[in-house]
Amino acid sequence: MINVKCDYRIREDIGFIVEADKTNYAELSDKTGISRTTLEEIRKTGKTTPGVCEKFYAYIYEKGYRINSTKEHLLKENDPYVLFHGSKNGLSEITHTGARHNCDFGKGFYLGETYNQAISFVFSNKNSSVYSFGYSLKGLKIERFDCSLDWMLAICYYRGTLAEYLPNKMIYDIISRIEAADLIIAPIADNKMFYTMAQFTDGEINADVALHSLSASNLGLQYIFKTEKAINNLHPIEKYYLCSPERDDCRKRSVGRGYEIDTKIKLAKREYKTGLYIEEILK
Repeated sequence: MINVKCDYRIREDIGFIVEADKTNYAELSDKTGISRTTLEEIRKTGKTTPGVCEKFYAYIYEKGYRINSTKEHLLKENDPYVLFHGSKNGLSEITHTGARHNCDFGKGFYLGETYNQAISFVFSNKNSSVYSFGYSLKGLKIERFDCSLDWMLAICYYRGTLAEYLPNKMIYDIISRIEAADLIIAPIADNKMFYTMAQFTDGEINADVALHSLSASNLGLQYIFKTEKAINNLHPIEKYYLCSPERDDCRKRSVGRGYEIDTKIKLAKREYKTGLYIEEILK
């Protein structure tokens, strides 16, 4: 277990905006609706409230400052070993048993390669935030997957859609590799992509259609820290506030992705008509 003691760096962010916008605290107070007393308190202590964060970060977002994603780029310029986690209600600690058992690869602490990946899983919750973590791969047993049949079968197994095909040696061998690993590195599969996988496990589309549709979605990689040894290779860096305008933009992108995936499935169905169906693979 690791305690997560990082918080919003609103004091530094306010200082940046004052400098970048060539403004002062009195003008910033007028523009954001945050009292000068509150701004002064933040400057002294760094302490704030969600309401104040919303006013400040919504104001700078609507002015065109993408401060959270910019911080990601700056972090990775100094250290490429940075990952991101989206939390619906905030983190106080992390463990390797924290996720639901029916997540993509079972229990573990899930992180993505980018800030935008992380926000895409939590934008619908008004209390959500994103965290950055530094990490090391040293000493870890790692199992890697690409967008392959093994990857798709593993996710379908952990999400509970392969019950009628168990026990099965092919599935058992895949799961054994996963459970023996400290860390899994694999393509991300969100709920829209899982809908495609469910069509495969229901026998509606063949494996080639499913995999070509999923590979085109290209959400990037997820890192699942599945053991205490792996968790100890993480250290928290910063917590990022998600204001309403930013969450609204993410919601719009999500709707667009849904249409895109539906189109890819239809095109793949026309192109890949001779692939194997699930009952043929797991017979």
